[in-house]
Amino acid sequence: MNTDPYFFLVIFIGVALMFPLGPIVLAWTWRRFFQPAKPGVLKNATYECGIESTGEAQVQFQSKYYLYAIIFLIFDVEAIFLVPFAVAFTGLPVGAFIAILIFLLLLLEGLVWAWGKGCLDWAK
Repeated sequence: MNTDPYFFLVIFIGVALMFPLGPIVLAWTWRRFFQPAKPGVLKNATYECGIESTGEAQVQFQSKYYLYAIIFLIFDVEAIFLVPFAVAFTGLPVGAFIAILIFLLLLLEGLVWAWGKGCLDWAK
């Protein structure tokens, strides 16, 4: 039995489209046929729970917490890149060693910069 080589590709694309589109179509159908429409002033209000909102709606977060997270991710990814190098260390040529040294020096430069800017001080 000879099948077209693109047959399985078409099947995979169809399945890949059905997974996100299937629930959307199902939700739309459910809303269209089974949920009664109840428009009104209270339903279109910002908060329909019955409690009037008071105070400021936005909370101010300090940007240093995001900076900590970004620095953590950078050095976490560094560890991911260093593991394959450490595993194959003895079988690599000198050029690979120089490349990983440049990589580490750039990361060290980033760490020194973050430390110099005061990004790593929790007491601020």
